[in-house]
Amino acid sequence: MQELKDFIRDIPDFPKPGIVFKDISPMLKNPSALKKTIDFMAEKLTSLKPDVVLGIESRGFIFGGALAVATAKGFLPARKPGKLPYKTDQVSYDLEYGSNCLELHIDAVEPGQRVVIVDDLLATGGTASACAELIRRQKGIVAGHLFVVELSFLNGRTKLDPDPVYSILDY
Repeated sequence: MQELKDFIRDIPDFPKPGIVFKDISPMLKNPSALKKTIDFMAEKLTSLKPDVVLGIESRGFIFGGALAVATAKGFLPARKPGKLPYKTDQVSYDLEYGSNCLELHIDAVEPGQRVVIVDDLLATGGTASACAELIRRQKGIVAGHLFVVELSFLNGRTKLDPDPVYSILDY
């Protein structure tokens, strides 16, 4: 999967000075790279035996939606505040460069339902950890986490213990 690194572009000082943003746009634009990414993630997703896939706004929607279709699972969107039309539960979390909130419909996860959390990037783990909290509040089970890119030097994986975590590319 290392050949996929050729499709990740570094953007220095975005979204603020000192951050090197890992841009997946070239991967999304290339049909072969995108298919290889989805195929790898679908294989890992299947091994986690989920009932449903949760995608984190916004790039997690791309991969989560594709994985839900590829594996015949339902899809749940975790969104920023004010974007979901029904009653929501909300959790705040810290990012490597600030803080934010995510929401999930209050009836999104059924008790005992196995959910895999999908996003493009694992950095500090705050975003995925917030989604795990929302799932557990609804008495769901976090079956695991899937990411395209992991910035392992930020140790985000530690916030997701003991859940299984898979990423394709590690920096």
